[in-house]
Amino acid sequence: MNEVKIRKASLDDLEQLMIFEQDLIKTERPFDPTLKPDPIKYYDLKSLITSPLAEVVVAETDNKVIASGYARIDRSKPFLKHSTHAYLGFMYVLPEYRGQGINKQIMDALKDWAVSQNITEFSLEVYYDNASAIKAYEKIGFSRYILEMRFNLDDETK
Repeated sequence: MNEVKIRKASLDDLEQLMIFEQDLIKTERPFDPTLKPDPIKYYDLKSLITSPLAEVVVAETDNKVIASGYARIDRSKPFLKHSTHAYLGFMYVLPEYRGQGINKQIMDALKDWAVSQNITEFSLEVYYDNASAIKAYEKIGFSRYILEMRFNLDDETK
């Protein structure tokens, strides 16, 4: 594989990013019985790309976009020490490029952007049973923090 370049996403990347979004949904669907049937969308990618409070980046090799991720500045809960944090999402790497450290390069670029915005606290969400994603995030310094639980009465009647 040739050199991987991390760069800010542009609206020209939108079509490929929408494909990544659908692949991500397909991958995560088995972890979440609350998702609506297809078609669904997780993100307003155009707004994220153009927002001054977010940074969407892509990894590219041989003029092909192979991975993505974003950081978005969010207000933190008022009882926390930090008033804002960077929420990380849309972490996706094409299957044939996984295991090569590309996700870490994406995360490093997003961390650099957040620090340039005076943000030092980071958070993300990952499905509890998604062991490979949890392992990847722990490998780059994230730690498990809180477990969100759900309960739906309709689940009892099945």
